[in-house]
Amino acid sequence: MNDKPKAAVELVTLKQLCTELKVDPREARERLRLAVRDAKKNPELAKSHKPGHTWEWPKNSPALKEARAALSYPNASARSA
Repeated sequence: MNDKPKAAVELVTLKQLCTELKVDPREARERLRLAVRDAKKNPELAKSHKPGHTWEWPKNSPALKEARAALSYPNASARSA
């Protein structure tokens, strides 16, 4: 049949991203959920994540860049009182 080995796509998980950016995983998930809702600002991130699935992205993908930006932005999860 198909004897060619498939090229393994290297994935970056939320845990790896949190360690790299020194962000609490719980806060990171909250920030990412908010970022996914804003599809105009984060179109690749919104397309890449499906509810109920793990937060992971192919290495060097546009979605990973948007996720990294959403997590590194200070006070991204701050809500107005």
